[in-house]
Order: sequence, then C-alpha cells, then structure tokens
Amino acid sequence: ERILTETGGSYMAPTIFENVTEKMQLAREEVFGPVLGVMRFDTEEEAVSLANATVYGLASAVWTSNLSTAHRMVRAINAGVVHVNTYGGADITVPLGGVKQSGFGRDKSLHAIDKYTDLKTAWIALG
Repeated sequence: ERILTETGGSYMAPTIFENVTEKMQLAREEVFGPVLGVMRFDTEEEAVSLANATVYGLASAVWTSNLSTAHRMVRAINAGVVHVNTYGGADITVPLGGVKQSGFGRDKSLHAIDKYTDLKTAWIALG
C-alpha cells in the first residue's frame, strides 16, 4: 500500500511478505522501506546460502539467543553490516557501507575520511 503525504512523497506502509522464495524479486533485490521478506530455512548453512544468494550486500540481520551462532553468522554473511538481535543501529564512529553491488568503500568514521585524503611528502632544501 502506498501512502501519499501532503508533501507529494510516495511511501510504503510497513509490509510483511511471508513464504518468500529465492526466485522472487523481493529476495534478490534491495528494498528500501519498511518491508520484511520472510524466508524459511532449516539449517545455519541454508540461512547463510539464502542470505548470500544476491548481488547485493548492504545490511543483514540475525536473531539468535546463542552468541556462538551470532559470531558464525556474522563471519559467514557477505554484507557490509550484520545486525544481531537488533536492526538499524548506527554511529558516526563506525564505518558503514555495502559489498558487491551495494557499494564500494565506506561512509562515516576515520576509515571513510582516509578515502578522501591523499598523502604527499615534500623534501625542501632552504638555502
């Protein structure tokens, strides 16, 4: 459902899609908005395979009560950001960016500032 505001913007209402399969466009492309595609899996390996079966890799999320599982998933998922038991956290001191076709490089933090800086050495003899 589209929500049109008085400013003329076009926004999506929060939407949940159940039984999403890896063949659906929703599973393969980035969706910017309050949209959740729910995919079923039986094993960690299958979950990682589903998460990585896309040309994009901006952000992902894992919900688990097992810290070892969380660490394995963070290492295995090919995304610039992996949230665990939360979503949307950000801080100016932490680099933000995607992998694959979700972008190259990082925004925020000193890691990003370095990309805009060229270092140069000059040796000058005076007199």
